[in-house]
Amino acid sequence: MSSPRIISGSAKGLHLKSVPGDSTRPITDRVKEALFNILGADIQNANFLDLFGGTGSVGIEALSRGASSATFLEKDRVAYQIILQNVAFCKVASQAHVIFGDAFSYLSRPAQSSFEYIFIAPPQYKALWEKAILLVDQHPQFLSEDGWVIVQIHPVEKEEMSLVNLEMFDSRTYGSTLLLFFQKRLCDTGDR
Repeated sequence: MSSPRIISGSAKGLHLKSVPGDSTRPITDRVKEALFNILGADIQNANFLDLFGGTGSVGIEALSRGASSATFLEKDRVAYQIILQNVAFCKVASQAHVIFGDAFSYLSRPAQSSFEYIFIAPPQYKALWEKAILLVDQHPQFLSEDGWVIVQIHPVEKEEMSLVNLEMFDSRTYGSTLLLFFQKRLCDTGDR
């Protein structure tokens, strides 16, 4: 498998170091390009949270395209070291906050900041995405008011979720990859 690369922006064309083995869920260039085409110019000055960092490819792409910051969570020591190397190589380390730790522990604590985009792409077939989205739903302060949660899974992993604060508003399928998009549930207060 070829190494992930940055598609656009300040680090365009740079190839990232890959994480050996199958502990991470790489995103294809096609899916990553489609995702960032959907986000468009809204990525500019956004705070981005990459909950299962892997190589850092998605968060680094966000920074390359003008996000103001990206926070990466990674509990695998090898992958954590590779994210550190990749953000340095792409010259985005000053805007990157790389945390060696567990995404679920992070989401269980009070939010220190909110994010316009929260990206969830955990290892496949382990029901980890459901656990992560439920934690964001229970702690909606992690997501800015007009923010999105984006989940990357295999289509067979899709489950109907009963959420209180979040609602799914879109989904896109690209071959064996499914992207789910969630936002805060709109409360009809009647005073608009």
